[in-house]
Amino acid sequence: MESINKTRNLVMTAMFTALITAGAFIKIPIPVCPFTLQFLFTTLAGIILGRNRGAIAAALYLILGLAGLPIFAGGGGIGYVLQPTFGYLIGFIAGAYITGAVAHGGALSVRRLLAASFAGLFVVYAMGMCYYWLISRFWLEKPIGLWSLFLYCFLLAVPGDICLCILSAVLGKRLLPVIDRKEA
Repeated sequence: MESINKTRNLVMTAMFTALITAGAFIKIPIPVCPFTLQFLFTTLAGIILGRNRGAIAAALYLILGLAGLPIFAGGGGIGYVLQPTFGYLIGFIAGAYITGAVAHGGALSVRRLLAASFAGLFVVYAMGMCYYWLISRFWLEKPIGLWSLFLYCFLLAVPGDICLCILSAVLGKRLLPVIDRKEA
């Protein structure tokens, strides 16, 4: 039974890595940072897989992209670390971890899953915006003002991600009992 659970965990982690990858190709172009479904799948990874395996799924996605696979919204390769939006990708790892930690910290209610999703959203945006500001200022030497940063890297993108938080909580509440039943 233990080998079945290990295999199941590997398959589920790989599946979420693939879903995060697919989410990068489903995008709506908005200025500065395109809206994608990556956040939906990293949040669901935290909810369904838990904090450690959710973060591992997001980290595998990041490693594959940095290794050269063109799976990020704007390509791939090690040079991507110099892209201003790379901080959001790092944030996906931390966001999945925080989402999983909050989601599995008590009874799995829609309210808890919503709180978990919004906690992950906060982490992703905090890391993404800080990285964007730092890279723009110190690497690109094209500093972005705080209002512009807030407008382009938060205000324009967050309404869609709020919807994804709600969708993640609802899907998580529906999927977790089905997935746990199959585990027994």
